[in-house]
Amino acid sequence: MIPDREFIKTPEVPGPTKEEVRCIVMCKSKILKGDVVADIGCGTGGITVEFARKAKEVYSIDRNPDALEVTEKNLKKHGLLIKANLLEGDALEVMDEIPDLNVLMVGGSNGELSSIIKKGYKKLKDGGRIIVTSILLETRAEAVKTLQSLDMIPDVVEVSISKGKITKRGTMMIANNPITIISATKV
Repeated sequence: MIPDREFIKTPEVPGPTKEEVRCIVMCKSKILKGDVVADIGCGTGGITVEFARKAKEVYSIDRNPDALEVTEKNLKKHGLLIKANLLEGDALEVMDEIPDLNVLMVGGSNGELSSIIKKGYKKLKDGGRIIVTSILLETRAEAVKTLQSLDMIPDVVEVSISKGKITKRGTMMIANNPITIISATKV
């Protein structure tokens, strides 16, 4: 995994997704060399960059042009821009422009999570995976319910990560927000 400090950040765009969370997302996504991936709500592109390191092609989708600008900078910094397609707009509309997928990653949904999952499921190849990251309880419940309605069996993992900050007296652990990672495979 690329360390968090190696990503370009901006106060206007959330992210990058923390290194430990990216690690779990990559594990759950089971990316293969020939995979086509969509990253919905890409933010600063932390997960997009990790996907681009392993997959054949990545479609990064965000309605915020600032997010896509930072994602592009991060892809360039890591020499991966050639493997990514940056698409600005509403995910439900933009998904019509992309090919069938092996992995659908949803990190931001702007309140349209259920519709994004259902539309993404139709583009998902057999054996394809859907991954949703969530900081809100309601998003977790909606993701699980939607995946179940598609006869998928959700795997739900919640992680709480604390990082050590070295002080004169010792190491102080500083907690990040808990994150839930929901994943499922299309059979």
